[in-house]
Amino acid sequence: MKMLLSTKGITICLFFFLLSLAAAIEIPLSVAQLPTITEQSHTQVAYPFDEDFTIKCEARGNPQPIFNWTKDGKPFDLLSDPRIVATNNSGTFVIQNRGIITNFQGKYRCFASNVLGTAMSEEIELIVPSVPKFPKEKIEPLDVEHGDSVILHCNPPKGIPPLHIYWMNIDLQHIPQDERVSMSLKGDLYFANVEENDSRSDYCCFAAFPRLRTIVQKMPMTLKVSRFKHANDSGSPNAAVTKANFIKERKPRLLIPPESAGSSSSVTVIKGGVLLLECIAEGLPTPHLSWVKITGNLPKDEPETENFGKILKIDQVTTADEGTYQCTASNPMGRVKHEFHVHVEEPPQWIKKPEGGVYSVGTNLVLLCEAIGNPEPTIQWKLNGMPIDSRTFRGRISAREISLTNLQLQDSAVYQCEASNKHGTILASANVNVLNIAPLILTSDGENYAAVVGYSAFLHCEIFASPAADIRWTKDDSIEPLSTLRYELNKNGTLEIKETTKEDSGSYACWAANSVGKRAITANLDIRDATKLVVTPKNPRVLKSHSILLKCQAEYDSHLKHSFKLSWRKDGDELPVNSTEGGRIILDRDTLFIPSVTQEDQGVYMCVARTSLDSVTAESWLIVLDVPDPPEDLQLSENQNRSVRLSWKAGASHNSPVNESIIEFEENRWEPGRWQELTRVVGNHTTALLSLAPYMNYQFRVLSVNAVGRSQPSKPSLRYATPPAAPDKNPENIRVEASEPNEMVMKWEPLKPMERNGPGLEYKVSWRQQGVEADWNEEMVKKHSLTLRNTPTFVPYEIKVQAVNNLGSGPEPNITIGYSGEDVPDAAPSGVSVDIVNSTLVKVFWFGIPRDRVRGHLRGYKVSWWKTKSMLDGKRHHPEKHFLTFVGDRNYGMIPGLEPFSEFRLTVLAYNSKGDGPESSPVVFETPEGVPEQPRFLRILNFDKDSVTLLWGLPKKANGHLTGYILQYQMINETHEIGPLNDVSVTNRSTLSWKLSGLSSSTKYKFYVKACTVKGCGKPVTEEGLTMAQGSKGIGKISEAVKPTQKFHPIEALEPGTEYTVRLVTKNWVDNNSIFEDVIETRGRAYAGIYDGISTQGWFIGLMCAIALLTLLLLTICFVRRNKGGKYSVKEKEDLHPDPEAQSIKDEIFGEYSDSDEKPLKGSLQSINGDIKATESADSLVDYGEGEHGMFNEDGSFIGAYSGSKEKGSVESTGSSTATFPLHA
Repeated sequence: MKMLLSTKGITICLFFFLLSLAAAIEIPLSVAQLPTITEQSHTQVAYPFDEDFTIKCEARGNPQPIFNWTKDGKPFDLLSDPRIVATNNSGTFVIQNRGIITNFQGKYRCFASNVLGTAMSEEIELIVPSVPKFPKEKIEPLDVEHGDSVILHCNPPKGIPPLHIYWMNIDLQHIPQDERVSMSLKGDLYFANVEENDSRSDYCCFAAFPRLRTIVQKMPMTLKVSRFKHANDSGSPNAAVTKANFIKERKPRLLIPPESAGSSSSVTVIKGGVLLLECIAEGLPTPHLSWVKITGNLPKDEPETENFGKILKIDQVTTADEGTYQCTASNPMGRVKHEFHVHVEEPPQWIKKPEGGVYSVGTNLVLLCEAIGNPEPTIQWKLNGMPIDSRTFRGRISAREISLTNLQLQDSAVYQCEASNKHGTILASANVNVLNIAPLILTSDGENYAAVVGYSAFLHCEIFASPAADIRWTKDDSIEPLSTLRYELNKNGTLEIKETTKEDSGSYACWAANSVGKRAITANLDIRDATKLVVTPKNPRVLKSHSILLKCQAEYDSHLKHSFKLSWRKDGDELPVNSTEGGRIILDRDTLFIPSVTQEDQGVYMCVARTSLDSVTAESWLIVLDVPDPPEDLQLSENQNRSVRLSWKAGASHNSPVNESIIEFEENRWEPGRWQELTRVVGNHTTALLSLAPYMNYQFRVLSVNAVGRSQPSKPSLRYATPPAAPDKNPENIRVEASEPNEMVMKWEPLKPMERNGPGLEYKVSWRQQGVEADWNEEMVKKHSLTLRNTPTFVPYEIKVQAVNNLGSGPEPNITIGYSGEDVPDAAPSGVSVDIVNSTLVKVFWFGIPRDRVRGHLRGYKVSWWKTKSMLDGKRHHPEKHFLTFVGDRNYGMIPGLEPFSEFRLTVLAYNSKGDGPESSPVVFETPEGVPEQPRFLRILNFDKDSVTLLWGLPKKANGHLTGYILQYQMINETHEIGPLNDVSVTNRSTLSWKLSGLSSSTKYKFYVKACTVKGCGKPVTEEGLTMAQGSKGIGKISEAVKPTQKFHPIEALEPGTEYTVRLVTKNWVDNNSIFEDVIETRGRAYAGIYDGISTQGWFIGLMCAIALLTLLLLTICFVRRNKGGKYSVKEKEDLHPDPEAQSIKDEIFGEYSDSDEKPLKGSLQSINGDIKATESADSLVDYGEGEHGMFNEDGSFIGAYSGSKEKGSVESTGSSTATFPLHA
């Protein structure tokens, strides 16, 4: 602290003005001070059911105050009764509820004293109520005559209010009350006039004291009502009553206030209380009570009355309620009045209370005390609880003021001001502490403070001093006061640093000094980064029933992570943390998720981030988009025969403006219950003029459309019926259909119900032959077709169809041309000729038939052809016809897909819609030779270290005379690098094997064999093999395709006495899984005779049957697995989902097997030496027709093919010890 008081170098400064803080800060208990009452009891009731009663009086002061009590103005010793339990260092005492405690009732006052003065409490009244009881008495019965007035007195016992009085019978049933019978405020029961049914012996008065938890009952009272009878009157009872009433009838007389009170009385009421004015009158007939205010300010509202108008009640009385009120009791016999002069008074209330404080020596003191009330209160000053003697008091004293000059330490005292009138007393105390002490800094030294950037920082320095101290703040090592506008010194000594920055971090010192001494403390300030917050997405627009995820992204100072908290609000209301509304809104830390947005979810969502130093918010306005609400209040106006105006009120648009309205109608004449669209109104207009059809009974509804979608339909409008009219239009789509040559069927589209326009719709059909001068033939029909018979074949007619109803005909119809029935052509094309394009394609020419021989609309020509024999072997073939269709009127066509080197016959015919005409005479033509197809197989036999024997099959189709074979081979390796291609020409066409010599040992080769004719060589068949190493045995691999329908398959060209492995695998052979595998060994030539007799042995036959059965079972499982994927074939599956790997394996192993002979033709393949062998035609594809094979599309594109069941066998030398036979199933 000495260092703080030293004069070190200081940087930033500001000198603050002198600030008095002593009066604003509570005097520390360490400083000598006057007693101050801190807690006291007020009026208290000693209920008999309580165990004890506590009367409180607490005070503080230095030295510790001593407590004394007075009761009813006299000293009261707490030790005077053993039932009083006092508390140490406190004025509070407890009275135990034992024995008779009524002597404790009175008004108590507490005095707290120390050497400096005495504080005094307000009066504390202790009420000790007695148990209320009705006196035991004998109540004489009351005998009265019919029509008399009666008062039944209750006279309830005294007790703690509130008091509730009830009149009941012995069965605890309430006595009925009305304008005639009622209870007064004091509890008496008044009868304005009695009736016979008032007679009873159990009138009971009950008094209830809720605070005492007590209800007491008065002894029952008896009331007897008798009829009045004249001595000479012997008439009926009713007559007696009537006469009695007549005699007893009288004008009203007031019972409350009593007549003795005169015509007026005065009433005093406390301001803020309840005014109750009561008038009860007797008379016959029963008087009626009314109230009026005759002087003073009239009340704003009609005064409230109770008890059947007998009590006037005003709550919260003010001075404006003063005045004269008049009650009037009236009946047909007269009236009586009474005036109440109401005066409003009030207990004392403070205008100015004396205020004490801390004063320094030599200062002056002025205490003011002012109170109001009615009557005006009297003011009495007391010093330390005792009345001030103006003769000995050194200051000035008056009714409203006390003043002292040049205060000294001994002037410290407690001054009391007491204001009293007849309605109460109020007390105010003022502690005048005259002190002369050095500053006391109540804030701890070395406090650490933190604030965030941009916010204010508050450094506290709470000081008590007398005289008042000067306060200044310095920073770090500076001695200069802080001096910029950002620094503000509050009255309590706190330094406020506004809009803090990081540079405000550091050490601060608070200095306080007065004439007695000085003090200082230090404070440390750290500035943290402000919390930042953003909610994404910002103001999203979400469709109803869609989801939305709001994310609250926050950045905050790492020092504040332990106090960091996030919360969500919707429209200002806090959302619970977990989930809300049955899980509809899900909160999870920094996210808010609504899985299905509703309209109720629309609003402002606020993310609130709080730390111990700051609080920030970020908002996002969720806008829910939905289809509009249905339109409402549909109205029809401007009614016309064919139009009406429809107006409506648009429903809520739900944040997406209405851009269109759809008007629908329903009519109950033709299609009841079916709503149809009538028109659309663009924009947000809410009215439309609707065009209507005649003879309809409409009702309308409207749908609103916005960017989200359509609203629900509105409620239907009222119905609107339009009158009938003649048709506005005639039938459309008039056409002629005929199934017989001499018949014509005229058809048309019938008018829709909305187009009929009236009842009795028929069609007037008119026709005549075109180009013939003749009158129109006419016929009226109700259906939408008319059939004419015995018409010439395919003759044009002019046709008209007109709509007619009961109100007239439609407009003049248009003429439509139609033809009578067709017949098949009766002539064949002539001049048919064929031009050979190549070995598989020819071009056909013909002359078309004359137009009049077509006998209908020419559809085109059909070309039929069939093979008669092969030019290779001269064999005749069973004629299998093929045909192609050429649409339209043309005279040539292309016929593809022919077999080379064959003889064909060909015919041409014309056809129309009715059918085919006669064929032309057959034309014979021959196709030239072509290149042969691929050899059936290629197998490798007899491997040796430098040679190999190749075996191949004949081509499936030679397509000409074979001239020989071309055999090619080349070395390959595992990286698919190939060596030069070597050719061997086999000129003998009957040679089907060849031994190649001069090969390298242990080398892999690829072999090619293709068949040749004079036209060239066909596609090669290939196989791979590996020559033997020195001393090893050659191995090979043979693969053959097997159709699914086969039950067995021969394997040829095997070496005798050799062991082979046979496997049966599926077509999609993409792994090594086989469905059958076995090892077999062929018979050796030398041992063939050993097995000659085995086939006749029984055990052998049984073994073979078992093997066959097992093989059949395995094949069945294979087929089931293959077909498990659906009803389409494996081939179809491959076409839909090709597997590149499986396709490559299939191409290498299984060749070009096809399930059908009607597959597309493969493109021509490039040969090994690079030559392309294919036939090309310069003819356009449109020259090809439409055949039974579907080889051409309608646009003429070629899709046909020649494909049979192609098989490819391959033998591969792999160097393995077994041979594998994958069978394609």
